[in-house]
Amino acid sequence: MSASTAAPNRTRATSKATAPTARARRRSTVLGLAAWAVGIVFCLPALWMVLTSFHSEADAATNPPSLAASLTLDGYRTFFGGDGGPTPWPPLVNSLTASLFSTLLVLLLALPAAYALSIRRVSKWTDVMFFFLSTKMLPVVAGLLPIYLFAKNTGLLDNIWLLVLLYTSMNLPIAVWMMQSFLADVPVSIIEAAQVDGAKLPTVLGRVVAPVAAPGIAATALICFIFSWNELLFARVLTGVVAGTAPVHLTTFVTSQGLFLAQLCAASVVVSLPVLIAGYAAQDKLVQGLSLGAVK
Repeated sequence: MSASTAAPNRTRATSKATAPTARARRRSTVLGLAAWAVGIVFCLPALWMVLTSFHSEADAATNPPSLAASLTLDGYRTFFGGDGGPTPWPPLVNSLTASLFSTLLVLLLALPAAYALSIRRVSKWTDVMFFFLSTKMLPVVAGLLPIYLFAKNTGLLDNIWLLVLLYTSMNLPIAVWMMQSFLADVPVSIIEAAQVDGAKLPTVLGRVVAPVAAPGIAATALICFIFSWNELLFARVLTGVVAGTAPVHLTTFVTSQGLFLAQLCAASVVVSLPVLIAGYAAQDKLVQGLSLGAVK
């Protein structure tokens, strides 16, 4: 083949190789812009809540709402009891207590259970996993009356430790399912090496399995913390003045006098901050943990 004939062939081959790359680049750009648009749409309610929290009640109640309304901290000042209203610190402390202690109990119970179901599998472990899953099939409201009667007869109504037990039982099946997939990726060889050196089960769990599966444990802990922090039904029915949680405190802004929208938005922003801070602090562990059980 002559040089004059080979040159057009190389040109056509180069153009054919470049065309799919250009199309792929344009397709990636379009998909990226679409993803940003969808993300912004989903974030708009949260952004509007933050903006409304800095408005006065009169401006927050306008229809259609005004973007150019003057900004004020009256909503936050009222939420924190600046106008002589109830202080939010007891409900916030109750939510923090119930969420932290229940999450800690869930991790202490779920880690050995997941170890037995993934690394040192018990007989008929799939049936055990289905049993854990079946406990989430019952609607929460269906068990509310028996739990209320039990709490009333045992004197546990309006007790924060009852919520700790309920949140632990509520999140334990989810934690076992998550950690079972995380611990399945832990190399068995390092566990056997530790056992050869004389390590007992508590040492294996605490010093070998837990550090390796730390991202999965962090992801499980964060999800359990969020579920406990946001729970309303049990807290609304089983608590009162002493053990009321932050979500219950939010319902006090809906009164017979009307809806205090600016104050409610300010309260919602403050109540959402602990979860946002926890998620931001553990975002690297959360991403690693949620990808541990993925199909490679």
